[in-house]
Amino acid sequence: MKHLVTGAAGFIGSNLVKRLLAEGEEVIGVDCFTDYYQRSLKERNLNGLQSAQKFEFIEADLLEIDLSDLLKNIDYIYHQAAQAGVRSSWGKDFEIYNRNNVLLTQKLLEAAKASKQLKKFVYASSSSVYGDTDQLPMQESNRLQPVSPYGVSKLAAENLCYLYYKNFAVPTVALRYFTVYGEGQRPDMAFHIFIKAFLEGKEIDIFGDGNQSRNFTYVGDIVRANILAARQAPAGEIINIGGSGKGIVLNDTLNLIAELTGQETKINYLDQVKGDVRHTSADTTKAEKLLNYYPECSFADGLQREVDWLKDIYLAD
Repeated sequence: MKHLVTGAAGFIGSNLVKRLLAEGEEVIGVDCFTDYYQRSLKERNLNGLQSAQKFEFIEADLLEIDLSDLLKNIDYIYHQAAQAGVRSSWGKDFEIYNRNNVLLTQKLLEAAKASKQLKKFVYASSSSVYGDTDQLPMQESNRLQPVSPYGVSKLAAENLCYLYYKNFAVPTVALRYFTVYGEGQRPDMAFHIFIKAFLEGKEIDIFGDGNQSRNFTYVGDIVRANILAARQAPAGEIINIGGSGKGIVLNDTLNLIAELTGQETKINYLDQVKGDVRHTSADTTKAEKLLNYYPECSFADGLQREVDWLKDIYLAD
């Protein structure tokens, strides 16, 4: 079987490539190295992969290349490429989110529509599509009211996936990720920022009172959910993917990071930022039923793995 992973040098994409290669699969990875964060970290994610016999890496902007040629002989697409970040999606930069999240997904779906071989198109959606809701845990049938332009762009792309399934039988499945963490995490993401600050003895700014809670999901569980979805999810489905870290309060997480790093630091509490939600929690009943998905990594173990990974980066000297 031949797999295409978009965003292959990114956080989740690179971990997915590693898992597929470990299972002996043939993989094509595409990434355009956007300037959202430093290229060197993405290149680090690819260390050891580009020499793999069954891996072909293409540096390209998917909106600028011929996708019909790229999709030849592809059995599974894992569309992980996206313009990330809630807070940076406001204002003039929304044009970038529309381009990289909505237009790119539509172009990929158009190309997939012509494929006779494609078995599954797995789209990486986000819990941000739910918005700031009191309906917890969040179910796939909940009313969707994203509170950030980023969430709007992810929902628009998710809707496109369903439209192409309904009208053209493109075998799409959308996975709504809940706060992913672990090795390879982007430098703008909370755990990366917090752990780095603890390791370097720098102050941490928290937006809000620190009592907001999240459903944290280890990247290895996200990767496994993608592969399960590709192999056995019915086409047209939308499925929550949450981890073992349910209802974990941010302040408690900071205490755990202090324990794992053996360091203390000053924490500054600032005003909450527009677009941030107060609480998230995934109802994973559908994932359990359709995918036999259950998170395998405990929150503490996953956080320890990210701490160890960041120590190798920032304390290597």
